[in-house]
Amino acid sequence: MLLKIYPENPGERQIRTVVECLNDGGIIIYPTDTVYGMGCDIFKSKAIERIAQIKGIKAEKANFSFICNDLSQLADYTRPIGNDVFKLMKKNLPGPFTFILNASNSVPKYIQSKKKTVGIRIPDNNIPLEIVRELGHPIMSTSIHDDDEILEYTTDPELIYEKYKNLVDIVIDGGYGDNEPSTIIDCTDYEPVIIREGKGILL
Repeated sequence: MLLKIYPENPGERQIRTVVECLNDGGIIIYPTDTVYGMGCDIFKSKAIERIAQIKGIKAEKANFSFICNDLSQLADYTRPIGNDVFKLMKKNLPGPFTFILNASNSVPKYIQSKKKTVGIRIPDNNIPLEIVRELGHPIMSTSIHDDDEILEYTTDPELIYEKYKNLVDIVIDGGYGDNEPSTIIDCTDYEPVIIREGKGILL
């Protein structure tokens, strides 16, 4: 299904349709403030396995991240973070960043990396934020890559739908996506370290 949702004002009915799909173990493709992402409910292990198969990787080796709708969800899924890291996140989120934090025991084992870390995203886009709010917990996220080595990321939701319509349950058309991924910041040690330069510039 190709589902049109407007980021400025996501329709309640459309958001509910997406959440029902996630509750049923479905896979969605959705816009963020950077590139389009593919995701599912973090507690649906079969859906995560399906995403890993689509991407041709092993679930336990994948670096999947979470999309949260605000910083209050951090306490449930990450180990306590220092004041400096919290302030850094508060200043820059919602925004085009992925913060790598130490995972708590609430994070399903099949998503945790071997280092027991988890990537946290709070994108500046109302569509994924409303989905997570309605769902009641984070969704798993991984970027949609393009087969074209020059493009790297597909920005047109209709082209994404053509490519993935038989592999996923819903593709959300939230307008054209960006082709620059998030900036990744590792906050698991004493000092935050930028491990991938992307769209986000730290404030």
